Amino acid sequence: MSQKIESTTVINDHIFSGNLFIFHAFDIGDDINLEKIEKSSKVTPLSVSLPKYFKKYHTPLAIQLPKPEMSPACISCKVHSFGAVSLTYKIPFNDTLDNIKRNLERLDFQYQERSLADVRSVFDTIQGYIAQPKFFQTKSSYVVIQVNPEPENITITELKNTCGGIIASALRFETKVLSEYQKNEILDSATGYFRGDLIIIDSDAAFVYDEEYEDHLDIFEFANIQLLELRYFDRVLDQNLNLIYEGKALKLPIRAFIPIGDLFVRDPLPGLGKLKADISVIVERLEDSIKIAGQPYLSELYTLLQERLDIKNWYASIDRKLAIIRDIQVVYQHKTEVIRENILSLLIVILIFIELMVGILSYLK
Repeated sequence: MSQKIESTTVINDHIFSGNLFIFHAFDIGDDINLEKIEKSSKVTPLSVSLPKYFKKYHTPLAIQLPKPEMSPACISCKVHSFGAVSLTYKIPFNDTLDNIKRNLERLDFQYQERSLADVRSVFDTIQGYIAQPKFFQTKSSYVVIQVNPEPENITITELKNTCGGIIASALRFETKVLSEYQKNEILDSATGYFRGDLIIIDSDAAFVYDEEYEDHLDIFEFANIQLLELRYFDRVLDQNLNLIYEGKALKLPIRAFIPIGDLFVRDPLPGLGKLKADISVIVERLEDSIKIAGQPYLSELYTLLQERLDIKNWYASIDRKLAIIRDIQVVYQHKTEVIRENILSLLIVILIFIELMVGILSYLK
């Protein structure tokens, strides 16, 4: 028993090396013209190489921060054509896992603030190339704790048994020890490719015990951007649906019921038709942007990440709201057609009545 306690103490006090990767994504407008940005003298474009499982026609534009000296930890700044900017920060560490857990929330808050300043400088620089720019509409973030494996000193089993509680608390940004149920729920999702690898994914952070982690970072970054756009679209749909429920959507003007009068009338649900099309296109592009066929481990990792971020439910929520919009548009269209038919019928009755009155008056004369 004494030997076991001593072994546990040694592992808890062990100094690990690795990196904290903090991903931030911001939605700053509608479409962004990447070609014009790249040709302008306002930014410094950088080369970007994505894994082969990313489709090339969705390649973002990697640029240097306008003031890189102010943010040396920022290793990546990417501008995406659908109105998003993603930032990646890398913070090296040599420390115990317990100290990393204690400092994680503070570091996360520090880089939340840093990311706001960095994305603001990017926004101010490229604002002229953004359709309907707005700083900022939605944001999303994710943290990856990457630890360099030491198989000669600590086995995966020892790491999970001894430091599992610390890792689980860190992934939830908690300084206190989680319950056994919560800890086991987090650790049960652990996966890995080689014998000495360990990856634990949770909703706000992940623990990566692997030296060959570069490809994993692209998946974490993409999932964070995917979540950002889904949150943004879900919020926009909520706002528009609330306007309809509260009766604040534009009412149909009288001329909309006159034949061909609708050619000069705005959509009674302003912008919803275009919004529905834009959301459908971008959501489809997000779903099709990454194809990991033939790489079962990466596919498993991405699927697990989607589950933890609840991405499928976000897709389902957007689909339901788009369906509601379709139904509302059908109702408005049907209402317009019915009223037009009634107006035409009334005009015919009036014309018949006028013709009858003219006939009667002519007869009386």
